[in-house]
Amino acid sequence: MYEPIRTKSVHAMADDDADFPHRSREEELDIQLAGHLSALLAVTDELGLDEAAEAVAGRLARLRGTPPVRHAGLSGADPATLHRRALAHAGRALVVAASRADTAAAILSAERMDAHTAALDELSPHQDNRLIAAR
Repeated sequence: MYEPIRTKSVHAMADDDADFPHRSREEELDIQLAGHLSALLAVTDELGLDEAAEAVAGRLARLRGTPPVRHAGLSGADPATLHRRALAHAGRALVVAASRADTAAAILSAERMDAHTAALDELSPHQDNRLIAAR
């Protein structure tokens, strides 16, 4: 009386994970953190902050297992703009580091945020740079 089902169930098809590779949450967070630290490193290199750049590069090398590619030249961009950009990258890295419970990366990110906030305060002491950096 009833015709048998001839196709696979949608639920059975969703369980078939051989079609594409899957990454764990930890692997995804590692990739995100490496991306944010790489962006922070590029801006830090551009600002010419060698000691800070070495700290970020060291953390990135431990995360990836290989030394990072370094930013070669200066673009001539406004230092305040570069510090705001670095502050934003460090903030994103801090959020991801906290998500993956990476204390060393979180401390490094927080230190870089403090340094870039202080640099912004020196560059334009009459503005509230925390509001500018948040945009």
